[in-house]
Amino acid sequence: MNEKILTAAKVLYDFHHQERPTNHADFILTMGSHDLRPAEHAAKLFLQGKADFIVAAGGFGKITRDLWRIPEAEKYAEIMRAAGVPADKIFIENESTNSGQNFQFTKRLLASKQITVRSGLIVSKTYLGRRAMATAQRQWPEVDWYIDSPAMPFEQYPTNDVPLERMIALMVGDTQRLLTYPDQGFQVPVTMPDQVLRAYEYLIAQGYTTYLQWI
Repeated sequence: MNEKILTAAKVLYDFHHQERPTNHADFILTMGSHDLRPAEHAAKLFLQGKADFIVAAGGFGKITRDLWRIPEAEKYAEIMRAAGVPADKIFIENESTNSGQNFQFTKRLLASKQITVRSGLIVSKTYLGRRAMATAQRQWPEVDWYIDSPAMPFEQYPTNDVPLERMIALMVGDTQRLLTYPDQGFQVPVTMPDQVLRAYEYLIAQGYTTYLQWI
């Protein structure tokens, strides 16, 4: 892959990675995806005492609907139980199909169980962090949100299960959503540095358009 593409992709990756850690929140909300590392990270945080329980959120998304036979949340719950999280500390929200619904449906799930939360710790893919936080603050603003995702440099993130080409296309799609979703009421506005906009436009010109909308 050409060096200019890798450089632009790293700009997006570094921008999308957002952290706001905490010593403790009422619960962890793990946003499902095709990447299993957030489930492993959420289990680690829970076992460190960072939250009282976990919600694994996610049905079938644009990638996992062609990969798995069970919803993302159920796959994540399996991983967390295997890591030592007690089954009764994991709630499953397995109907959402996008980031906004992860929060909307989790809010509905907890309300149905008469559970009130004031703080939440988001665990997502590393390169979804900024959009995850922007979504949480719009969809569930009464909760004080923190975020703690797997921390690793861009060069180490791609794997056989998370191929680089797909990862770049997903980051381009998420950048577009950061630009367009606030006006649609899905997220709070996010300031986009010029360097990030240039990288985004360059990667579109290079054909990374698979996950763009309205193009």
